[in-house]
This record gives sequence, C-alpha cells and structure tokens, in this order.
Amino acid sequence: MNGIFAIEKPTGISSNHFMLKIQHLFNGSQVFSKEIARATAERMQEYKKQTGKTPSKRKLRKVSKVKMGHGGTLDPLASGVLVIGVGSGTKKLSEYLQGTVKVYESEALFGVSTTSGDVEGEILSENSVKHLTMDELKTVKDKFEGSLKQTPPIFAALKMNGKPLHEYARQGIPLPRAIEPRQVSIYDLTVFPNSLTRDHSYQFLRPTTDESKETVKNLNANLLKDTLYFSKEYCEKNGLESQVANIGEPIPLTEEEKKEIDAAGESYRAPLLHFRAKVSSGTYIRSLISDVGKVMRSSSYMVKLIRLQQKEWSLEKDNVFKLEDFSENDESVWTKVLQSVFDNGPEVNVKEELLKAREEFQKNVSEKNEEPEAVVTEEATVTSENTGESDLKRKIDEV
Repeated sequence: MNGIFAIEKPTGISSNHFMLKIQHLFNGSQVFSKEIARATAERMQEYKKQTGKTPSKRKLRKVSKVKMGHGGTLDPLASGVLVIGVGSGTKKLSEYLQGTVKVYESEALFGVSTTSGDVEGEILSENSVKHLTMDELKTVKDKFEGSLKQTPPIFAALKMNGKPLHEYARQGIPLPRAIEPRQVSIYDLTVFPNSLTRDHSYQFLRPTTDESKETVKNLNANLLKDTLYFSKEYCEKNGLESQVANIGEPIPLTEEEKKEIDAAGESYRAPLLHFRAKVSSGTYIRSLISDVGKVMRSSSYMVKLIRLQQKEWSLEKDNVFKLEDFSENDESVWTKVLQSVFDNGPEVNVKEELLKAREEFQKNVSEKNEEPEAVVTEEATVTSENTGESDLKRKIDEV
C-alpha cells in the first residue's frame, strides 16, 4: 500500500489538517495497521539494540502512523484536487511541486482589493465598477495568456530571509524588501459569460474603521504598488517594447456608488468575475485576480477557488477520491480501489471502481446471510474433560 492518489479537499480546512484526517482514518484500518505494527516492532528492536533501552512513544511516533505527504498546498478557502503520497509514494511528490500544469475555476468580486487577495483579508482599496464592460473584460484573455511575470501575494508560504511572507503580514512587520515578481505561464484563460452579473449570493466586503484601514495600508502598501505585467506573446503581437502594463490609475469609488452601497447594505451585490485558468506551477490565482482588477482600472478579490486538475488527476475525469469514499464504505471496498490507483495511477476511474467494489461487497454479504445454519445433534453435548467446555460450545464458536 505505497503510492500516489488524489482526493478532493473541501473548503474551510487547511491542506495539512485535511491530510491528518485521512491519516487518522488510514491508521485505524486493518490494511495499514498491520504495516504500522511491523514498522513499530522493527524500530523498537533497532532502538533496543543501539541503546539497550525500550523506546518511548515519542521515539516511535514516526513509525506508529501511516507515512503521508501532499503535493501542493491548497488554501483553506480553496477546494479541489489534493495529491497525496503514502509510504514510499511520498518520494514521488516532488514531481507535483514543480513543472506541474494545474487547472482552476474561480469567482471574484470587483470593487475592492484586500491584504490577502481573497475574502478573508482586510480591505486595502475601494474602486469604481460603473465603467466595467464585458467587451473590455474579454480582452484580459489575450493580455495574460502566455509567459508573464507575476508578483506573489504577501499571504503566501514563500520565504524572505528565512521567514514565510504570511508571517510578516500577520505580525504587522514590514517586509525587508519588495516581493520579487516571478515568471509564470498561463496556458488558457477563459472568462465565463456570467461575469459582471450581480445575480449571486456573495456579500460585498465593507471596511471596518478608518483607523484599522490605514494601519493595514501602511503594513501592506507594496500590494497596491505591485507592477502589472502583460504576457510576452501579447506584447510581441501588439508591438509593445515592455511587458510592464501602462493602463493608468484605478478609478476611485464615486460618491454616487458609495451612496448606492450604503443604501443597499448587506443586499448590495458587486459585479462578478468568473473564469477558468490553466496555469503553470508557481502561479497564484489570487494575484491573477488582483491583476485582472487592475487592468480593468478597478480592483478585485477572490471569493471562491476550485482546483479542478493537477497533472493527470482531475475532478472531471473521476479519478479523484472524496473523504466519504473512505469513511462511509467498508474497508474492503476502498482498499481494493486504492490499491488499483497505487498500481495504475490516474487511469483508474475511481467513481466506477468504487461502485463495482460496493456491489461486490453487498453481494458477498447477501450470500453469507443466506447460508444455512449448522445443525447441532445431541451427541455434540459431550463435555471435554481436558478443556471443561462442551463440544457444542466449541462448534458454535467455530460457526
């Protein structure tokens, strides 16, 4: 039971916490507990041989659970494909951390930018949305498709001077230097027709107090000043000498719009941005959303993100497990399918194979229930002198 599989992470939980749920479930299963017991006994013997002492639980911690890792973090807000390595399969996870093509579907709202680039951040800026048109929005496809530079968001796991960027932001510590833009590729960017609609359920973010807003701006001013880049292909096609986008300043929120938002209160709905993007490793969808807001001379923040595909693992190909596939099925059902995935990779249709395995399990249970009961004769009541138990009890126990 060593290999790689993919599972659909739900929204509202970190990748690590979700992986721990899977690990806990696997730890309690028969198929994995046998391997855990073997590895634990082997480690105990090795430790005693080296030290002459019995190892503590802490010393056995690494081998007393299923070895597991994941191939690329998904934010708590995001859902979708999470690649998991089990046992020796963890050695293959490096293949998913670099050079991997990913497909995302995302939704965002125009009119506001936030510290994190998503709905969980503090508001950085408010901008007008009255000038937005679908014709202009469709031009982002040509402007961003191809090879381009992108600045990662400050709420990212990337490190600066040995410290993750998000720790600077959460602790209110100014960055030692500006975040360097990185080269990424956007292979396809499709803006869906329902973009700019206000017919949706997402509540619009509103600022808390002017004081907290100013504090946030001071700590994260670099986010508002990130350079916007167009793709190399777009610039070459249009004879532009530099990839730096020259689009002018964002249009401020008008007094008319402020009154409209205040009057509507919680019922106010901002224009939606809905798109699908096929991108390279290292591409931040939150940054892409922020850049789309800038190129439209407004601002935007993410409200929903689904990773539809990572390498060959895809929600649309049905080769991705759900947590309930393990928690709500008999172990004999999911073990068979998981082993098939370990052996054959993403070619296995998990949905179909689980259905077959369940039908086979139910058939076996039905056949077992239909077996005739054993007939016990009077001769079986003779007591065994050696054990003190009757042959009747022994035969019933055997049955």
